[in-house]
Amino acid sequence: MKILYGMQRPDEGEIKVDGSPVTFHTPGDAISHGIGMVHQHFMLADNLTVLENVILGSEPRRGGVAVDFRAARKKIKEISDAYGLAIEPDLPVEELGVGARQRVEILKVLYRGARILILDEPTAVLVPQEVDELFDNLRGLVREGLTILFISHKLDEVLRVADAITVIRRGTTVATVDPKDVTARRLAELMVGSELPSPETRESTVTDVVALAVRDLTVRTAAGRTIVDGATFEIRKGEVLGIAGVEGNGQAELVEAIMGMRAGSTGTITLAGEDISQWSTLKRREAGIGYIPEDRHRHGLLLESPLWENRILGHQTRRPNSKGVWVDRAGARADTRRIVDAYDVRTPGIEVDAAALSGGNQQKLIVGREMSGDPVLLIASHPTRGVDVGAQAAIWDHLRTARAAGLAVLLISADLDELIGLSDSLKVILRGRIVADIDPTSVTPERLGSAMTGAGEGA
Repeated sequence: MKILYGMQRPDEGEIKVDGSPVTFHTPGDAISHGIGMVHQHFMLADNLTVLENVILGSEPRRGGVAVDFRAARKKIKEISDAYGLAIEPDLPVEELGVGARQRVEILKVLYRGARILILDEPTAVLVPQEVDELFDNLRGLVREGLTILFISHKLDEVLRVADAITVIRRGTTVATVDPKDVTARRLAELMVGSELPSPETRESTVTDVVALAVRDLTVRTAAGRTIVDGATFEIRKGEVLGIAGVEGNGQAELVEAIMGMRAGSTGTITLAGEDISQWSTLKRREAGIGYIPEDRHRHGLLLESPLWENRILGHQTRRPNSKGVWVDRAGARADTRRIVDAYDVRTPGIEVDAAALSGGNQQKLIVGREMSGDPVLLIASHPTRGVDVGAQAAIWDHLRTARAAGLAVLLISADLDELIGLSDSLKVILRGRIVADIDPTSVTPERLGSAMTGAGEGA
């Protein structure tokens, strides 16, 4: 997709747009040929309005100098109405939910005249109701003559929305099929050479020993706005506690408060019976908290550093990464090789930069790193977001194995099947408050999605 959008140059082959060969040196070249890309990680500035985000870099000018906001607002409204995107131009992006941000990203590429849209994992952060809305929007775009490349690892969604499906495995096209002639199971076999993995966990391994206790945890912004409101829960050894919520309802801030990354929190956090509320993030890490971050690029990896240096991150004061006050390079390298082997991280070697790995292999490296050193608690934020079904199955297996060995896991995920399948208990967070306890053995993704949006029973 980076090649089709001009972010990377191909070594061989040909790209044709409307039957004519093209060569892209920059994304600007791709945009000039009517190609727009909506990235898996949103590219929006929270502190700007929708209008300012949409026109950024393509500002209409009045008299060649001043930005013509009136013309921009009119054009945005026309596009929004024509494609049913329901976008209000003057709202700050920070006030938008994740579904609305997705529509802003689509509007942004349409504003630039895109007739070919590349959507990279567009449903990764959406609940089922928002996915339905997105698919209605996409069908409207197709009816208007646009072409959409929809990249996803959610095979049921591919089957729902696609007119044709191309399967790629290890960089090679292995099949092109008609959705009417193929099942999700068959697609999985084409993708990874095996059956579709399931996150289901059958036998309970929950003990009576409390690993983490959170009491009345409240997080406020510098301006005094409450974003986590009195959260209280316990996680026992051998238990996976799932937190379900539409993105932006306080789950990221809850995790940051438990990790000690966010100031402005009150309440108590107890790890293995010890109050850690005032501890630094490093001390919490040393006490046995593992952390798979929501955004692996921002918080999980140094992309321009080799894999063995990334192995050290967050674990720099403990063996095998250190000897006294010194970094133990030999020890870190040796343990990185162990992680690469044990977690099937596909890489030419441990000296390559993390940026050279696919998203799935980057994620497996992080999971291997955080599972090392016998953690007491693992915080897993979207552990399989943006990874293929093979890497997804491997990560689920590692989580199940660690749980059986007594690890306590706090699981945050937008994949409702993953939450329901892996969790021993489920809580729903809405506007910063934990509003429901749900039995994962009896709930459906649709009912869970309703509870997350405040439309469920007892809302």
